[in-house]
Amino acid sequence: MADEVYAIPNVQTPNAPVIIDSAICTGCNTCVKICPLDVFIPNPKQGESPIVLHPEECWYCGCCVMDCPAPGAIKLNYPLQLKPRWRTKATGKFHFLR
Repeated sequence: MADEVYAIPNVQTPNAPVIIDSAICTGCNTCVKICPLDVFIPNPKQGESPIVLHPEECWYCGCCVMDCPAPGAIKLNYPLQLKPRWRTKATGKFHFLR
């Protein structure tokens, strides 16, 4: 009797370049207005966090983070190859920006 082999496709994880903290976000939609690439759309519910509709379009320019009136409401989630990294000269240890 031969062993059966099953192939299960990997579930693709969505790209999440922008992380919005709904506890801090006031729903002002400044990020919707300022984003040059229309990554966001306003939430149909008044006062709720905007919806990240086109995450693959994000250029990581930071306009949404810089112009947000609620500090900490928006965070950019840089891909690993774009994260700044450096090495401490004395120890040689690598550091990554989180």
